Amino acid sequence: MAHSSGYGDGNRAFLQALLAHGTLTYEEAKPIIAAIINADNAGDEESEECRPDQVQEETFLEYIDRASAAVSMFDYEIRSTQHQVTKERIFALVNTTSDPQTQLATIFSPEELSFIKRVLDAMFEKFNRPRMESLCITEMQAIKLARPPRRESQGDGDDQSQAPTDRGLKHSEVETVLESLVEGGWFEISKEGFYSLTPRALLELRPWLIDMYNDPDAEPNEWQRIKFCEACKEIVTWGLRCSDPDCTLRLHDICQEAFWRSRRGTACPKCSREWTGDHYVGERAITMTEAYQRGKRRSGGHRSTLADEIVHEQGGDEESEGEEEDE
Repeated sequence: MAHSSGYGDGNRAFLQALLAHGTLTYEEAKPIIAAIINADNAGDEESEECRPDQVQEETFLEYIDRASAAVSMFDYEIRSTQHQVTKERIFALVNTTSDPQTQLATIFSPEELSFIKRVLDAMFEKFNRPRMESLCITEMQAIKLARPPRRESQGDGDDQSQAPTDRGLKHSEVETVLESLVEGGWFEISKEGFYSLTPRALLELRPWLIDMYNDPDAEPNEWQRIKFCEACKEIVTWGLRCSDPDCTLRLHDICQEAFWRSRRGTACPKCSREWTGDHYVGERAITMTEAYQRGKRRSGGHRSTLADEIVHEQGGDEESEGEEEDE
């Protein structure tokens, strides 16, 4: 079912729907496009009502192309990626010029923005170490970041009175910010209670994440905090890693089958060690450990506490040693 050429009210309505959602999949777009087509055909007695299941992918991609062309002059573009877990193809409206601080400044207060930056630092630094690349955070871990470290809030020496004051957030405010980040399409929360960046956030923040957390002077095979799938070259926050702890090969679950099918054998192309498929990037680096599973059974599912214990045990929480937990 091809749409007529040109950019009309239907295309504007589709773009408005994309703006409202932030992201769309083909399945999510079907009822939207069907409604647009029916509105366009209103008054035409000979036209039949379009059902969502009649909307072809070709029609959807035509709407995407026209929307992308329309927003390009405003420093936006529409990019697509596969969800690392669900495998769904996701189309996202992406701001190509600003960083997260700029984009979120109209929604969150300065204290909330500082907290969000601390959460991102925790995801990509504190809970992202060579021994455990978890790249996620629990609500309990986020609550511990409610207040800035003393060295940030006190200033230095005589300049203390001139330093900007970050009072931090209350526990209830942390919960509200996390809910807003999920509702806004920046964070997603898993069944196990771990927050991570959404596909849209990874698409939109990719340049900023690389610039903020990776070392531009690192050697090609040196460990970096932002990791890329060897097959699709997109960021990996949920996937698999080589069994050699010093090897930098990473693959998405959704990419590994085609990757190994294109090669002879399953020897890692970087270190030659046999690929086992049971070493993880993302929350499974925590949840698939024997300690987590055993502790979950014993504790009745107090998952956030277990995550703290396992990250600390694996050497991913050195910075928190000696710090007092804020009450």
